[in-house]
Amino acid sequence: MARSMERGKRQQVVLQVVATERLGEHFQRLTLGGPGFADFRDHHFTDKYVKILFVDPALGLEPPYDVQALRKDLPKHQRPVRRTYTVHSVDAEAQTLVIDFVLHGDSGVAGPWAAQAVVGDKVAFAGPGGKYAPDASADAHLLVGDESSLPAISAALADLAARAPAAAGKAFIEVGGPGEEWELAGPSGVTIHWLHRGGEYTPQNTHLATTVESIRAEEWPAGRVQAFVHGEKTMVKRLRRHLTEDRGVDRRMLSLSSYWTYGTADD
Repeated sequence: MARSMERGKRQQVVLQVVATERLGEHFQRLTLGGPGFADFRDHHFTDKYVKILFVDPALGLEPPYDVQALRKDLPKHQRPVRRTYTVHSVDAEAQTLVIDFVLHGDSGVAGPWAAQAVVGDKVAFAGPGGKYAPDASADAHLLVGDESSLPAISAALADLAARAPAAAGKAFIEVGGPGEEWELAGPSGVTIHWLHRGGEYTPQNTHLATTVESIRAEEWPAGRVQAFVHGEKTMVKRLRRHLTEDRGVDRRMLSLSSYWTYGTADD
């Protein structure tokens, strides 16, 4: 099947890779832009995410894609797949956006594609969605995650630094090692704790217990605490219980999401 597909019911934004950058061993940063940026509808949420469509390049198709037709006509192994990624930042003046991809070697769909992407490659996605933005009036902030949520945490800290430079809080971020740490710009009152696994995520080498216990041991701040906890499903589940039952955090001040689950085939 070598014909182009018409636009599906959900409008797709089609951009081009305009720059690539490797960030350490396990991150690939792509800057996307082009005429299609006019279709991108930005919003104020800092966890803005897009659902990228990946189609077998052997089909010779040009985006946007008619996903319903492809799913109907193609065998299962060639059907398009969606992967959800957080937008790291948007530059409205330059008409570009940045997405950071976690690399897991040859496994997954999005990671290998991002590692080999070159300037000019096209990217089709739906979105952005989003539900969370730091509440500048909160008395303290808690941000917890791993590599998958690092772009969203980075965006949240930058937003806080711009709107509430005196904000207080703590961020706990789990990565493979020191080489995976990012330079993060945030309020001077927010302390960043990096937790190093020493390798790929597995139930044996993860600092999950350390992460949860570190938060349990924290002296809890007074007043309204806003929490952003995104990442591997087990970590999110344990902290949800701790924050709601032990700390009494108002559920309206919680942003919790399982970005991925250990043992699944998702990126």
